[in-house]
Amino acid sequence: MTDDQLLRYSRHILLDEVGVEGQQRLLDAHVLVIGAGGLGSPAVLYLATAGVGRITLVDDDAVDLTNLQRQIAHTTERIGQPKAASALQAVRAINPEVLVRPLVLRADARALDELVPSADVVLDCSDNFATRQLINRTCFAHGKPLVAGAAIRFDGQVSVYDPRGADCPCYACVFPPQADVEEVQCATMGVFAPLVGIIGTMQAAEALRLLLGVGSSLAGRLQLLDARTMQWTQMRVRRDPACPVCAGRPGVSGPSAPGRS
Repeated sequence: MTDDQLLRYSRHILLDEVGVEGQQRLLDAHVLVIGAGGLGSPAVLYLATAGVGRITLVDDDAVDLTNLQRQIAHTTERIGQPKAASALQAVRAINPEVLVRPLVLRADARALDELVPSADVVLDCSDNFATRQLINRTCFAHGKPLVAGAAIRFDGQVSVYDPRGADCPCYACVFPPQADVEEVQCATMGVFAPLVGIIGTMQAAEALRLLLGVGSSLAGRLQLLDARTMQWTQMRVRRDPACPVCAGRPGVSGPSAPGRS
């Protein structure tokens, strides 16, 4: 670690739970972020400021004027640019040392199968049910912890789905893929601007804690936020023995996996 890095990350290094060794783990880490919108914007910015060494950012959308109410990685001047490229500029302005790989593509099965294996942690900041299910299946297949968030109107949720824990549920255990889900989008339903910041920031915090091995992750717990009253509700969630994704399969671990909390 250079002198500049010791200074930049000094407030992290002062934490007993982080220190120089923990900060070095962050610098050596690789996080995959799917989505550079309302959730992905704060998530990728905090991952970068915290010193995650490599971030792969996937998004096939372009910046629109309506995004700027909540998607803080983008600016008026970058309207029309790909969101992944716009977020790269935002990260470089804060921490040019972070290696960000912006990919302007849809997170389909082929892309995820190529990208997930090299990541230490995956953040699902997408905005549709089918993509969330696909990300979950791919993360479980490759044994990678998944930090999933969602926000619409005044309602937010966040949890961790960690296939390395034998008893940890996957996303499909909690939200069955065969369920008849009505897609709701910000364009038609609206969303409270700070809500996506809260949930996206929590996703970044969970990813960092997974990388550092600090505390207990949200695996097995679903946090729900009602931003009308700013009240949190916690639900205990369990692995579904009939889950089409993870039923009958033990947790996995490997030398490339970050420290488990």
